[in-house]
Amino acid sequence: MKLSAKIFLGLFSIASVLSLLALNKKPDYKKRVQPKIQAAILLDVSGSMDGLIEQAKAQLWNMVSTMGKAKCNGDIAPQIEIALYEYGRSSNDIKLGYVKKINGFISDLDSLSQNLFSLKTNGGDEYCGQVIYSSLKELQWDAAPENYKVIFIAGNEDFLQGNIQYTQSCKEAKQKGVIVNTIYCGDKMQGIAEHWNLAGECGNGSYTNINQNAREEEIPTPYDSMIYVMNNKLNGTYITYGIAGITYQAKQGSMDAANTTMSKEAGMKRIKAKSNGKVYQNAHWDLVDAKANGGFDFAKLDKKSLPDSLKNKTAAEIEKMVDEKSKERSNIQKEIIALNTQRDAYIATEKAKSAAAKNNSPTLETEVEKIIKEQARRFNMKIE
Repeated sequence: MKLSAKIFLGLFSIASVLSLLALNKKPDYKKRVQPKIQAAILLDVSGSMDGLIEQAKAQLWNMVSTMGKAKCNGDIAPQIEIALYEYGRSSNDIKLGYVKKINGFISDLDSLSQNLFSLKTNGGDEYCGQVIYSSLKELQWDAAPENYKVIFIAGNEDFLQGNIQYTQSCKEAKQKGVIVNTIYCGDKMQGIAEHWNLAGECGNGSYTNINQNAREEEIPTPYDSMIYVMNNKLNGTYITYGIAGITYQAKQGSMDAANTTMSKEAGMKRIKAKSNGKVYQNAHWDLVDAKANGGFDFAKLDKKSLPDSLKNKTAAEIEKMVDEKSKERSNIQKEIIALNTQRDAYIATEKAKSAAAKNNSPTLETEVEKIIKEQARRFNMKIE
């Protein structure tokens, strides 16, 4: 055998051994996959539910802040998607059981808040089985078993109304791995009499009741004015792009105003949610978030859609400004978090002074928060 042939065979043998070793080599790391929390909120908008809608507007921010604290496999934050349905409005299509999808699963919290503020009550028939079934069939539920998929349905009147029974809806929920939680607006025993506990039990969810007309006590704190100031500074770190960029930025300001006008607590909880960049994400219109998500190509930016101050800048200059705004935003968010920590401690102390004299009614916010914290643990999500 010639020398060159021997060398070739030797190299081939070494390569074969290395290939076999590579095939049998066990990786020393786990694949990091970002899980999801998908939540569908189903609200009764019949004539007696004005209080429920008011609570839903405010509880949105507490809900996303609670979800935003979730961690999986140590430090992975889940992606949060929220859908919204209304039911019980007589002007909605009777063929659809007076049910209407307001929005599918979205992470755009400003648009979701705007949709909640658009809800108005109007008398009608409340078909709970129908709205649960519609949300299960229409929404894009992620099939991955590690995702926390949940429905919150709130309302009153008998749960068994309509042509689609809760048993059919619950069967669909189990097939998709979706937990169904029922929230009765009124006395707990009356809710049981009207069958609201049934769907919670069959879907491994929970049944609870709230006082839909209860309003959260507002306690002034020394930190309120500074938090408002920092929120204005936070809004100043957003850099719009795209055809609808300016529209989305205007929506951000209008939802700040709408929540604060409704109640100081709603405004404060919105600002708290905005301080968590993993929860309040606007990559679809803000360059800072777009770059943070990775893979953004500044060279392909349509400069016509940029603010006037950036239209004549080079791609490198724009990216540098984005980096500066990113650092500024991070510092502001940290300061808002610190102020809110102090504010929460102050409020807790003030409430403790009068807790014995008050009988605090359960609200949509308090009950949803408790449910999320308990159920997220089933999916290895830790919420501190």
